[in-house]
Amino acid sequence: MYAARLRLPKVLTRQQKEKRAVDVIYELGLERCQDTMIGGSFVRGVSGGERKRVCIGNEIIINPSLLFLDEPTSGLDSTTALRTIQTLQDIAEVGKTVITTIHQPSSRLFHKFDKLILLGKEFLLDLANGNLTDISVPSELEDKVQMENSETETGNGKPPPAVVHEYLVEAYESRVADTEKKKLMAPLPLDDELKSKVSSSKRQWGASWWQQYCILFCRGIKERKHDYFSWLRITQVLSTAIILGLLWWQSDSKTIRGRQDQAGWLFFIAVFWGFFPVFTAIFTFPQERAMLGKERAADMYRLSAYFLARTTSDLPLDLILPVLFLLVVYFMAGLRLSASHFFLSMLTVFLCIVAAQGLGLAIGATLMDLKRATTLASVTVMTFMLAGGYFVKKVPVFISWIRYMSFNYHTYKLLLKVQYQDIMPTVNGIKTDSGLKEVGALVAMIFGYRFLAYLSLRKMQLHCEA
Repeated sequence: MYAARLRLPKVLTRQQKEKRAVDVIYELGLERCQDTMIGGSFVRGVSGGERKRVCIGNEIIINPSLLFLDEPTSGLDSTTALRTIQTLQDIAEVGKTVITTIHQPSSRLFHKFDKLILLGKEFLLDLANGNLTDISVPSELEDKVQMENSETETGNGKPPPAVVHEYLVEAYESRVADTEKKKLMAPLPLDDELKSKVSSSKRQWGASWWQQYCILFCRGIKERKHDYFSWLRITQVLSTAIILGLLWWQSDSKTIRGRQDQAGWLFFIAVFWGFFPVFTAIFTFPQERAMLGKERAADMYRLSAYFLARTTSDLPLDLILPVLFLLVVYFMAGLRLSASHFFLSMLTVFLCIVAAQGLGLAIGATLMDLKRATTLASVTVMTFMLAGGYFVKKVPVFISWIRYMSFNYHTYKLLLKVQYQDIMPTVNGIKTDSGLKEVGALVAMIFGYRFLAYLSLRKMQLHCEA
């Protein structure tokens, strides 16, 4: 359905595009599993044959005149392979050209093809490699071998592979080559519409930029909601919140020791909600690289629409778990009981999450290698945490710039200012002013890291196109 909405021409209505998708589902015999998830390594989904047919359906959805498939039967059992080839034959019978590579087909598959092109030095392997014990040799080849010197024969009297290969090449050149070359050189009539499509280099998008964004946004939420709201993740966040609430149970902000304890709690919040988004976002683009390359090669959508949809579809999902976390721990820890302070704390945490997520996206998009990206992210997050303003109050001048790049530092300062702005002028050496500088710094990180990630994806795309 997504392929139909993104790839079919704009002139078709949404209902017409969806009808085309349903028609392809029935054409490929996928109606039994049309509401089943594709699945993957950890999620059970459709079978291998059904997965192959889904891939075929994504291509024939636009009714192409030419369909090329690379080994569509690899990894399939004989029955599923036969069904897949039968589907391709049905497509060919309605006037489409279907070209496919295939290795070691059974006799039933072999006879499904209308025309075969045998690749030199790779076909009739037993014959060409001299495994002729149970294979009859053409009489012409036997006559040729008998005329040759006896040294060119193998020990069992059969012709060697080099002689077989030479015979096959000569047979092709004398019997088939001229006829096939004439067919290829014969001009085909082209109407004006087809000529314009061939000569036009302008991409034909199936949907406007806004439609592409909306479709990809909905797809992103539908795809990742299961990961965000898995029981493992919810249990992890809530158990951490409960443990924190018990450790900082009703802390007292009126004493110096109580304020120091609360400062430690606030710093942990800044670190906790900066750590998770980075290492979650790192996997985004490396894992989707193959899909992005395939769909972009098919001109399904613009890179900008994909990038914006991919980054914004995470925002509503990113907000829910932090709200649950703060609802549990905020009141257990005895912080200021007012709606304004709670929501300002929530907003601060949300800014931290989005900024940290941007860093993870930038690292993943730049390196496109999970091992290197994870290593770099570990060093970066550790550096930001150490420079976050809690462990070291006075940083040497020559390295003090690091703390201003740390989202932990700005988040920690903002959380302190939210709690103590009206109570005391300084807390742990930090002035409790309005906090606009910290907000501006986090907003700059949110857009700056994402812009870097987009440039990295654009550069990767240009290299792929080149």
